[in-house]
Amino acid sequence: MICKTFDELTKQELYELLRARHEVFIIEQDCNYLDLDRIDYTAYHMYDVDESGSICCYARIYEDEVESHIGRVLTPSSHRRKGYGIKLMHEAIAQCKSIYGTKDIVISAQEYLLAFYGGLGFVVEGERYFEDNLPHFKMRIQF
Repeated sequence: MICKTFDELTKQELYELLRARHEVFIIEQDCNYLDLDRIDYTAYHMYDVDESGSICCYARIYEDEVESHIGRVLTPSSHRRKGYGIKLMHEAIAQCKSIYGTKDIVISAQEYLLAFYGGLGFVVEGERYFEDNLPHFKMRIQF
C-alpha cells in the first residue's frame, strides 16, 4: 500500500488518483459535485496498484482539531470483490492511529456500506443524511 502526502505525489500519480475518483464518484454514481475540496493539500493519499499499474483502491486520511477522517474511499468497478477494499481500510485505520494518535476516526459512509464498515469497528452515529443525493451515515471508531 502506498501512502503519500500531496507534495510527495508525482503529477502522474495525482492525475491517476483524481481520475479514479472522478470515474467512481462522479460518473459511476452520477453525482455532480466538486470533488476537489482543498482537503487534498493536507491529506495523506493511500492507494494500491495492480500488476499493470492501474489504481485498484484509494482513500485519503486527514485530521481536523478534534478527530481524524478517512474519506474518498473507492475501489474501481474492475477491481471489486477482490479484497482491495478491506486491505485498504485496515491500512487506513492503522495509518490514522500512527499519524494522528488517539483521535477518533470518522467516516461518512454510504448507506449500502454500513455492514462493511461496521465489520471494521465503525459505529453509526446520528441519523441518515443525504450527501450529493446519496444516503449516508456518520460512523466512528472511538479510542
